[in-house]
Amino acid sequence: MFKGAVLFDLDGTLVDTAADFVAIVNDMRASDNLPALPDDTIRNRVSDGARALVTQGFNLTEGEPGFAEKLDDLLERYSRTLGDEAALFDGFEPLLDNLANKQLAWGVVTNKPARFTDPLLSRLGLTPSNGVAICPCQLTRKKPDPEGLYKALEMLELDVDKCIYVGDHERDIEAAKNAGMVSVACAYGYLKDDDDIDTWQADYIVADVDELHTLINQLFQ
Repeated sequence: MFKGAVLFDLDGTLVDTAADFVAIVNDMRASDNLPALPDDTIRNRVSDGARALVTQGFNLTEGEPGFAEKLDDLLERYSRTLGDEAALFDGFEPLLDNLANKQLAWGVVTNKPARFTDPLLSRLGLTPSNGVAICPCQLTRKKPDPEGLYKALEMLELDVDKCIYVGDHERDIEAAKNAGMVSVACAYGYLKDDDDIDTWQADYIVADVDELHTLINQLFQ
């Protein structure tokens, strides 16, 4: 029986996947004879999902001619190169080891489809044998709805006051608050220039993974 759990968003929180998307979007732009976008311009939209990347990369909104084709192309390219450039954010390996030592479960609650989440976690050796991976196909509603967090609690057989949720997007904090779970906003993630993380009203804000590790040790003594 676990003493508690730390649940993470995936992209921009646990795993740095931005380089994969930078390469894909700029390769697609090159095919259209468009100049490459700066890495940070793409990086800061990764947590908003593939549709946002299409909008940013090609000035198309959903429903416009060409949008669906670009989205399909982006997702197809991602499926072929999934995780080529992805890596844990620095500091997570000792953090995850520490969770095991503390008899804490860990898991992922993400809006990323399972067809991308599961092979990415497997490729990085991150399949949580002592936890859960919750994706939209297991749910009826995505974050910021708390259904995914409730599903994780059910599978782990834990009460909400025994878990925390860590994310780099306002919807992650909203999901945690909607579930009545302690929320941690990570400022090292994929924040946009106009994001004001202080207005998200997270219970805690961490600047980097080392701060997150320290916070976890304080919360789960």
